[in-house]
Formats: sequence, C-alpha cells, structure tokens
Amino acid sequence: MAKCYLREPGSERVREHALEAGCIACCEIGKVELAAVFHRHLREKRLNSRQYGVVMRQFASDLDQGVWTWLPLTSPVLALAQKRYDDLSTKVFLRAADAMHLSCAAENGFDEIYTNDRHMLAACAAFGLNGHNLIA
Repeated sequence: MAKCYLREPGSERVREHALEAGCIACCEIGKVELAAVFHRHLREKRLNSRQYGVVMRQFASDLDQGVWTWLPLTSPVLALAQKRYDDLSTKVFLRAADAMHLSCAAENGFDEIYTNDRHMLAACAAFGLNGHNLIA
C-alpha cells in the first residue's frame, strides 16, 4: 500500500495494478502499518515534515473516501494465524502481523495476495494462498 503513496522502486507497477483491480482489500492492521511506514520515511529523512503531512492527509482522505477495503481482524482470523504456526516449516520466517494478514485473506475467501515481502510470500502456501510479487 505504501507504494501507492510514495515514490519507490515498483510504485508505478503497484499503482497500475491497483487501478486495474478496482478494489484493494487489506486487513485492518494495515492502517497502522502504513502510518508506521510513513513515519519511518520521516525518521530516516526520506520524507520531510511537509511531505509527511501530505501523505498522511492523503491517506486520511482515502480512508474517508473508502478507497481501501478494510477486512476485520476477528477472533477466527487470529485463531487461524496462531494455528498456522503449528504446521509451518521451521525454515519459514513469518512475522505475527504477516500471519494476521495471510489469515485475514484466507478467512475472507481470497485465493491470492500481492506483496513484495519475501517472508510473507514464502508463507502463502501454508494459508492456501497464491502470493504474487508485482515488482520482482
């Protein structure tokens, strides 16, 4: 999602895909993760204070306009995320937030997800999902 707001390698392709798809869904935790990405860019001086304010206001506006579809982080989603660790190969590194995203997609009937996070991509099969990297 950050690539829809920031100029980074692969941003153009991600934006094109988002427009083609017409609807982009994400687990609600993505709201916090996106704010964290923007803040990291500010902290690392890849955004100045004015630019940070612009992207945060644009994101807030997009939230108000319903640009994104937010999927709830429910008890069944969390239970699935927890359970998947039981069967996950010890060779797969999976962060808790990524497990929540994958569980959220699976619980909401998605077949595929799009990310450029290699760890998340490696764990997709454990959740019955096909992972796609648009910028690889």
